[in-house]
Amino acid sequence: MLAVGGMIGALVSGKTADYFGHRTTMWIINVFFILGWLAIAFTKVSWLLDLGRLLQGIGIALTSYVGNIFIAEITPKNLRGGLVSLNSWMTGSGVAFVYLIGSVVKWRGLALIGSIPCLLQILCLFFIPESPRWLVKNGREKEFEGVLQRLRGKKADISPEAAEIKEYAEFIQLLSENKFLDLFQKKYARPITVAVGLMLLTQFSGLTGYTFYMTNIFVLAGISSEAGYVTLAVVKILSTTLAIFLIDKSGRRTLLMVSAAGTCLGSLLTGFSFLLQDHHYWISVLALTGVSVYFVSFNLGISGIPWIIMSEIFPINVKGSAGSLCVLIYWISSWAVSYTFNFLLQWSSTGTFIIFAAVSALGFLFTVMLVPETKGRSLEEIQASVTRVLRYRNAKSSFV
Repeated sequence: MLAVGGMIGALVSGKTADYFGHRTTMWIINVFFILGWLAIAFTKVSWLLDLGRLLQGIGIALTSYVGNIFIAEITPKNLRGGLVSLNSWMTGSGVAFVYLIGSVVKWRGLALIGSIPCLLQILCLFFIPESPRWLVKNGREKEFEGVLQRLRGKKADISPEAAEIKEYAEFIQLLSENKFLDLFQKKYARPITVAVGLMLLTQFSGLTGYTFYMTNIFVLAGISSEAGYVTLAVVKILSTTLAIFLIDKSGRRTLLMVSAAGTCLGSLLTGFSFLLQDHHYWISVLALTGVSVYFVSFNLGISGIPWIIMSEIFPINVKGSAGSLCVLIYWISSWAVSYTFNFLLQWSSTGTFIIFAAVSALGFLFTVMLVPETKGRSLEEIQASVTRVLRYRNAKSSFV
């Protein structure tokens, strides 16, 4: 039901953000989250649990799009990667925190605890400005300059950046391509291929299988659930923290290749551990090592970088439709992996993780051949070069 909700949310995520704005969409997101948590916490019938999960899925799909887009659009280019990674760090740390709380709190209490951050964000959104790029796209230029000045600081000279954003927005709007089918023109082939490919890598490298069925993996491997979850909580926090410091130094592409290679190794170790069923000590050690290597590697790159790149490479005229497509692909893939994982484990526990390793290996090759490096470049530069809609000249921010 979470994945089904994700698919529904994906279909409307881009258009919702385009129409209402990023900040208003975040208010809507938190309403879905709170209603979902309350349905779960106070349910007395099973269908309310399904409804709660459905609402949660819609909220997650919306926030996975608008959260990353919003951060990318408000931050300077030299900080963009680190701050979008900080979003992934908060997500990873939140999951780790819930693993720890869930070991001592019953599920109804856990659902109520989950609603607290949503209530806090509703209040905090009163103090958060709208995306300056969304404002200029919608003709609100006076607000645009005020927000950009606020984001950069009172003494900052925003003239060059403001001129670049406005000129690019004016030019790209002349293309007047905002329908879903406009995405499938030849000039958008590369960004669509890159974004969709990275969304598929995120899920088919095994994320949902590892996350939703971690207890099953621990049971099969003879690992104590408490010890396993505590280990994963520490691993998640440390690895996502490391990613924040690396992403704007090493670059998106390099870190993504390292991440794909690491998830391949982690899945291989996990898969091979199940070949040692008769050596219970070694299967436990090897399985826990494999799972830890997988999550360290995943959190270094595949966890957040696909969302960063997705938020960077699409021009504003097709960003809403492109974002909806990418989030939809992500959630369809999530549903496919979560639905088939138990069947795959019954077929072959070793074979399941070998498949995940193979997908990670293909992801490594895909990154080498197609994924662009976007570190240290403005959104306008990235989009102009990747889509090949136009040539971009740095000197006067002119487009030909």
